[in-house]
Amino acid sequence: MYISQENPKEIKRRLLKVIANTEIKYYEDPYAFKEIPLSDFPEKIDKKALAFVCDDEVCSQLVPSNTTAKESFLIFRFHFKTNYDNSGFVGWLATHLKQKIGTGVFVTCGQNSNKGGVFDYWGCPYKVGKEVLEELKLLIEKGKELSSL
Repeated sequence: MYISQENPKEIKRRLLKVIANTEIKYYEDPYAFKEIPLSDFPEKIDKKALAFVCDDEVCSQLVPSNTTAKESFLIFRFHFKTNYDNSGFVGWLATHLKQKIGTGVFVTCGQNSNKGGVFDYWGCPYKVGKEVLEELKLLIEKGKELSSL
């Protein structure tokens, strides 16, 4: 495994270029986690679920919801291009959003070999979703400026 040796300024510069050159999809409608007993898996998987994960008792599905759900989330997805080193991206962006907006996030990863490999679903509380999207747009613009130099 390749491990890059960078100082914090170099890391930020690299990851701004990554976010500017990543395929991003935003989901307008809120999502929420819906639990099903492990004994009902996989028969009761919601076909609209973006992701699911199981522990020893339940399977938790990330499914479309309404804003009256106990916790609803704004979801966005990143597909990373293979020619960009995205190591450290999750920690960097999660820390940035926490410092800038005050929100935490969750990340669920998947694999799609046809689109460069690993992809991430990110969720933040729906009530701060617009602020998060605006911040993502600013980061993308900064990354584009760096990429054009």
